[in-house]
Amino acid sequence: MTAQTRRRRRAVVAATALLVAAVAGLAATQLWHPASPAGELLRQVLAVAWPLPALAGLGLLAYELFLHQRLVAELGRISGPNILAHLLPSEVLRTFLSSIYGANEANQDVVSGLLGGEGVHPQGGDLTISTNTTVKLELQGIDAKAYHLVTTQSYQFRHTVPVDRFVLFVTSSVLLRDTISAACRFPLFELYFIPDPSQFLDSVDDMLHSTQIAIDYIDHDNNRRSAEPSQIPPVEVRFDQWPNYLTFFREAMGPLPKLSSHNHLGDLRIFECDLSGIADDHVVRAICGLTINSRTLQRTSDGFCYWQSPYPSYVERITFDVRSLAVDHAPEQEFSVMPFTFRSNTLPAQWLSAEDLSDLYVRSWVLPGHGIALLWREMRD
Repeated sequence: MTAQTRRRRRAVVAATALLVAAVAGLAATQLWHPASPAGELLRQVLAVAWPLPALAGLGLLAYELFLHQRLVAELGRISGPNILAHLLPSEVLRTFLSSIYGANEANQDVVSGLLGGEGVHPQGGDLTISTNTTVKLELQGIDAKAYHLVTTQSYQFRHTVPVDRFVLFVTSSVLLRDTISAACRFPLFELYFIPDPSQFLDSVDDMLHSTQIAIDYIDHDNNRRSAEPSQIPPVEVRFDQWPNYLTFFREAMGPLPKLSSHNHLGDLRIFECDLSGIADDHVVRAICGLTINSRTLQRTSDGFCYWQSPYPSYVERITFDVRSLAVDHAPEQEFSVMPFTFRSNTLPAQWLSAEDLSDLYVRSWVLPGHGIALLWREMRD
């Protein structure tokens, strides 16, 4: 039995007791004919007082059975949005999680994952949330050992993002791969992971020379405009400036101690792109939509590639094009899709040929840490 059910039952019992007392008082005034002056005085008091418990019982019963639920719903409808509009999303979510999960320092990881940012502005003004997202993964074989992973990601944001900069993180460190999304304080960024450290520098160069960005933006006259896909010369961020881009280089993040940028000179690069460079009037006040097309060098023998969302994103579909992976006389491959999301419409444990691999319709929210993995192996009989 829930607390609400117990409270309602107690209220009904109390209302019933008041009505019974009122009926008893009314009956006494009608049927009792006292002989003494004291008894007559008591009868007159009952004649005056019996309507009070009757009204109280009827009022309590009517409120509990008919008015309470409607009143609470109406107050929530009127005041809820106005109250929430002035609260900080991070504080609201942190308080709620503590009441449900209990006090735990790791709750902050859940807050960051759900919000996709710090959430220190009312109405989520500092959060990057995409309400319409599509992804395409294309595998282009170079030779029997290597291939290009071409990724095209398109985002449409719920609120305009008031920035004109885009940050690229490239790492071969598993620790950084799993932490950058929570530690980045820039609203627009992309993270690339290179599994093979020996290919890190080559992959960085490949990515820099291939990345193209298109934007829907607000110009200086507050008009919405679009810029076609263009290459933007990325500017590398010096390692002594890394603490300005990633929190864990400034302070500890929960169980993760403060990291030293010197220890990651071989497995991390940070680049910044000026989005105003592709705008027609060279003025970008805010970003409404963003499309990124990039290419990284990968080893075919890894047997997998994956995509993870840097922001909370509602993903409509993920498209795969793997027909060009096999080159020369390489053996034919078969493929399997492994989502790690809330839900998706994939068939479990199916291995398909390149021609039979179809789009994956996710149609669900994908949070930082969620994504999709594409596996392959030699075709089996």
